[in-house]
Parts: sequence; structure tokens; C-alpha cells
Amino acid sequence: MRALVRSPFVAALAGGAVVAVALLALGVSGADHTTTTVIQQAAMSNGAGGATLALTARDIYDRDAPGVVYVRAGAVAQTTSTLGRQQADPQGATTGTGFVIDDEGHILTNHHVVGDAKTVNVRFGDETTVKARVLGQDETNDLALLKVDPASVALHPLTLGDSSDCRVGDPVIAIGNPLGLDRTLTTGVVSALQRQLRAPNGFTIQHVIQTDTAINPGNSGGPLLDSNGRVIGINSQIATTGSGGGAGIAFAIPINTAKTQLEELKRTGSVRHSYVGITGVTIDERLGSLRLGARRGVLVQAVHPGSPAAAAGLRGGTIESQVDGETLMLRGDVLTSIDGETLRSMEQLTTEVADRQPGAQIKLGVLRAGASMQLTLTLGVAPKQLPDQTAAP
Repeated sequence: MRALVRSPFVAALAGGAVVAVALLALGVSGADHTTTTVIQQAAMSNGAGGATLALTARDIYDRDAPGVVYVRAGAVAQTTSTLGRQQADPQGATTGTGFVIDDEGHILTNHHVVGDAKTVNVRFGDETTVKARVLGQDETNDLALLKVDPASVALHPLTLGDSSDCRVGDPVIAIGNPLGLDRTLTTGVVSALQRQLRAPNGFTIQHVIQTDTAINPGNSGGPLLDSNGRVIGINSQIATTGSGGGAGIAFAIPINTAKTQLEELKRTGSVRHSYVGITGVTIDERLGSLRLGARRGVLVQAVHPGSPAAAAGLRGGTIESQVDGETLMLRGDVLTSIDGETLRSMEQLTTEVADRQPGAQIKLGVLRAGASMQLTLTLGVAPKQLPDQTAAP
């Protein structure tokens, strides 16, 4: 699959925990407790009707900042993701942000903030630091659910909003711990919707919110808030230029994704995702001269051994070719539809698969050596890590 965030911008995990080493080499230390707050005094517009709300950025900060926490995961094993290697502070810990979601002591953050840690330290606004248990993780969506003893600290749960209500241009606020600076506030707008990002395990995060709100290492896992102070996203990644400079582009996992996973994370500690098991590329104008027999669809590059795609009889390419400097495998199957709906891109296929449960059956329209056919495929359970670290559903 082609890069989801293209040159000259490269997506990087936004936490102090994980960044692309060659692109963003900023150290984050939990030792600096200085509070830096950037506050926009004017009232914010709600975007939906254009009406002015009573809440200012200061109001939202005063109400919600106590529910934002500093997360420090000590002695996290170094792991490599598609976006870089985890970086530790001088004490060997990774750091980031989280936020309280209920009175029971549950806290949401990013998977890449806590890594494989079983317990982490969580520091609240009153400087109280307590141990938190890592209750569950969904690496495919870069989510982690923590649990603290509700009797050990004063909790200030944030209100979870509805990310499906987001519109481009809506004002948003981020509160987090960039570069170790506690509970810093920045403002911006929703810049785009329905982005796709590479998760730490190689799979694709769907329905991502793009914003121009200033996000830096240490913001990872923190809340992206709407003009009513409701959480609509979890800040996760940033885009940087090839020289390492900031691009003013940040990405947040939609809160609706987290809400749909919460009960499974609490119950089982993990989340099952659907899996096909192919590497593919969108057929576009660039590939029009290759005589693939279709002007749109997905060209199957490879079929992962033992995958549902292999069981269904899908075939990958057998001949290597260079197209615009990219190596492609030709003579593979061309996927033209899914459940009767025309298939136009790899991104569409990825989204369709993600919206279905493991065990569900899908019907794929397939073009093979000029002949059309239909194949029925039963979706499997995605492995913990994408087998070949290329984007595939």
C-alpha cells in the first residue's frame, strides 16, 4: 500500500515515548514540572451552527486539565514500529499523556506510550503520583487502557464526545505534556477527516482526525477536545518534514473508535480485528499502462501464507516491475468489488474490512488473467503484528 502520509511529510508517533529517530530527535524528561499554558481568551464557535458558546479556552482548561495526567512507563522494552524506535528518558522510561474517563479510575492513552509495561506511574495535576495497571491494549488502533485505585486520588473524568459530529474547520483544543511541560494547552481547528495512519504494529488506523493544533512529543495519549470541552480524539501522531522540522499537522484517533473498544479491553485486555492477509496497491492512472484489465481496483501484490486470503485462493504477483521507482509485483489478482460494491482503492478495502467482525464472510470480485470470478472469503483474526510490515487489511 502506498504511503498514507506522503513526502515531504512523514508521520511520527507524537508521544515522548516514540518518534521517528531520523526525523524527530527531541528528548523528553519527566523531571521538569513547569506548567506552560497557551490560552486563547476569546469565546469559541461551535462550528455546527456558528453560534458563540459561553465556554472559552480558559474555561475548558480550568474544567478539564485536572483530568489530564502525565504517564511514565519505566523500563519499557525497546520495540521497532513502522514509524520509528521507542525513545527513553535518562531514567530509561517512556513518557506521554493520558486522561481520566470515569469515576472507576480508568484512563485512556496510546499503546506506544506504555509499550509492553504492565504497570506505569501516573501523575495528576495536584502532583499526586500513583501506580496504574495496564488493563488492556489495542495496538492496531494505538490504544491503551489504564486503571488506578479510585480511592487513592481525586478523579476528574472528562466527558467523551461524538467524533462523528466533527467537521472541517471546527475549533479544537489539545491538553498534554509536550516536552515534559505539564498540562500545556494549544488550540487549532479540525483540518481534515477520514485520514488513515500506520499503527505501531503495521496495520491501519481508520477514520483519523487531522488538526493543525500544535502537538509535540509528550502529547501522545492526550485529549483532543471540541468547543464544549468534550473529548473527540486521542492525540497520537505528528507529521514532520524530511529535515525534522514540524509541519503543523497532527493526527488524533477518533474517540468513537476507543468507545467501541472499551468493554472488550476491560473484559479481555485486548481487541480482535478482522484480517484478510494481502499486500495490495491501488490501481490508478500510474498503473493504467500495465494492461491489468481494470482501470480501478486493487492489484494483489502478495498473499500472506496461512491467511484467509490464501485459504480463499487469492493469488499474488509473480513478475517484478519498476513503476515510477516503485517495485510492483505483476500478474496478481485484481480485486474489483467487495460484497457487490465497486472497489476503487486499497484504502477503501482496508476500511471495509475494519468495519466487519472476524468470522464474517465477504464476496470479492476478482479479475484473474482476464477472467472475472467471485471468491468468498471468511475474515480471520488479525495477528498481533502485520507479517511483512506493509499496509494490508
